[in-house]
Amino acid sequence: MAPSGIDLRSDTVTRPSDGMRQAMYEAEVGDDVYGEDPSVNRLQERVAALLGKEAALFVPSGTMANQICLHVLTEPGDEVILERGSHVFNYESGAAGLLSGIQLHPLDGDRGRLAPEQVEAAVRPQAAVAPRSRVVSIENTANKAGGVVYSLDRIQSLAESAQAQDLHLHFDGARLWNAATALDVDEETLVAPADLVWAALSKGLGAPVGSVLAGPASLVDDARRTRKQFGGGMRQAGILAAAGLYALDHHRPHLHRDHEKAQHLAERLAECPPFSIDPTDVDTNIVMFGVPDGTAPEIVDDLQDDGVLLAPFGPSTIRATTHRDVSMAEVDEAAEIIREHFA
Repeated sequence: MAPSGIDLRSDTVTRPSDGMRQAMYEAEVGDDVYGEDPSVNRLQERVAALLGKEAALFVPSGTMANQICLHVLTEPGDEVILERGSHVFNYESGAAGLLSGIQLHPLDGDRGRLAPEQVEAAVRPQAAVAPRSRVVSIENTANKAGGVVYSLDRIQSLAESAQAQDLHLHFDGARLWNAATALDVDEETLVAPADLVWAALSKGLGAPVGSVLAGPASLVDDARRTRKQFGGGMRQAGILAAAGLYALDHHRPHLHRDHEKAQHLAERLAECPPFSIDPTDVDTNIVMFGVPDGTAPEIVDDLQDDGVLLAPFGPSTIRATTHRDVSMAEVDEAAEIIREHFA
């Protein structure tokens, strides 16, 4: 049974809206492994168009999307350059080594963001004893860094650096829609340099399941085969795809509200002396705040008893994530409960 209270642990806790449930009920379905599910096909075409890519593929999860992308872009023994706080490095159970026989080369970025000069310095020499540097992977927004956004200029510089080093560019777009909203740009512009990119439907957009990866048709064909190998082929998946289509039409335009809630929460918490937080660091819907050393898990447990659900991110950092299922009034109430806890 899920804990009760104002749930700011993650935007993955969102639940289908009434309109989304109706769309799922009415969804046209077919066998997607045969490529015959009309709702899945529409979703894939829609996301490919939004991201400016030739083709797209619906997959069950973001972790699978990441692992399919890396598998398609590499060969066993290759190396992927990424930021140390990335989801691929921290939260995917060592899948890159297990599933693709590749290794990860983590770098310490600027609040979760890689710089071109770092990538250039990290590329391995062409020698028989060295792994082959093959992919640069970036996560936009950067979750562990507090939902920080890569600027368009930095993305372009990274793309140019990767191209000069004959590296593929992979985008982890778990919160890609939030990044585009924060930068006030269309998603196609944001991901134009990416060889493969994916975007989640089950976080801020509020769909129950799924992500969509996109890229050149030849790579997406390879991804479809890899999806089957990884156990991600689904049959009448149109029920899930319909939720994604509904979310793109009805939920995506309102993501800015989640950012406003996060900014409000950060400003309220910044008024409370025990917390270490700078509201100007909040780019999207994630708020990270520091607490006295080693107390984060205990504080999170205590606040759950008080009716506010948060996520500990290490011994001295707590994450709050705003989303469509929490109102501004509830965010304000949560801030007051947190502040009273330290009064």
